[in-house]
Amino acid sequence: MNLIPVRTPKLIKGIFPNYIWNMPQDQKKIYLTFDDGPTPDITLWTLKLLKEYHAKATFFCIGNNIEKHPEIFDAIIRDGHTVGNHTYAHPKGWTTNKDTYVDQVIQTQGLIDYRIENFNIQSPNPKSERQKLFRPPYGQITGQQGKQLLALDYTIIMWDILAFDWKDSISEEQCAKNVISKTRPGSIIVFHDSVKAAKNMIFALPKVLHHFNKAGFKFERL
Repeated sequence: MNLIPVRTPKLIKGIFPNYIWNMPQDQKKIYLTFDDGPTPDITLWTLKLLKEYHAKATFFCIGNNIEKHPEIFDAIIRDGHTVGNHTYAHPKGWTTNKDTYVDQVIQTQGLIDYRIENFNIQSPNPKSERQKLFRPPYGQITGQQGKQLLALDYTIIMWDILAFDWKDSISEEQCAKNVISKTRPGSIIVFHDSVKAAKNMIFALPKVLHHFNKAGFKFERL
C-alpha cells in the first residue's frame, strides 16, 4: 500500500505554495517529466518515443550522470526538451544539511549551463534556453533548503501525478492505469528514465502518450 497518493492532494500543494505542482488547467496540455537520467539506452528510448508523438518533456538530470553520459544529455537538448536540475548525487533532503544540499544543486547547474552554452554555440538554431528548474530527489526538501534555492532564483518543480514506475510492488498495467486515470489538463507527471524504473516506464509511457494524444492533448515542456 502506498502512503503517497498518485495525485498530490490540494492540502499538500497549499502547504507549499511557493513550489510548482501543476500548470494552468484551462488547456488540454500535459507536462511529462523524467527524473534520474541521463541513462544509457533508457533515455534514448524515451527520446525516440517522444519524437514519434511530437511530444516535448522536461528531464530532471543528476549531475553525476551528466558527467558520465554527456552525449545523451546533449541528445535531450537537441530534441528540443527542457532540462532541469536533480542534484549531483541524489541525496535525501531531510537528512542532508542545507549547505551540502544547495552546493550539489549549484554544482549540477554549472554542468547544465556549460553543456547548453556549448550546444548553442555549435547549433545556434534552435537555441536551447537555460532555466533554473529544480526537483528535489525523493520529493524531500527542508524549509531552509527550499528558501535558499528560491533566493537563488531556482523554480522548484514538484508534481501533480506520480507514476510510481520504480516500485516493484506496482505492476506495469497498474502503473499505466494510475497515470491515465488521474491525469487532467495541466498535470505535471513524474516518470523516471532510470534502470530501476525501466520495466514499468517502458510499458506505461507508450500507453499514456497514445491515450492522451488520441484525446486531443498536447505534451509540453516546462
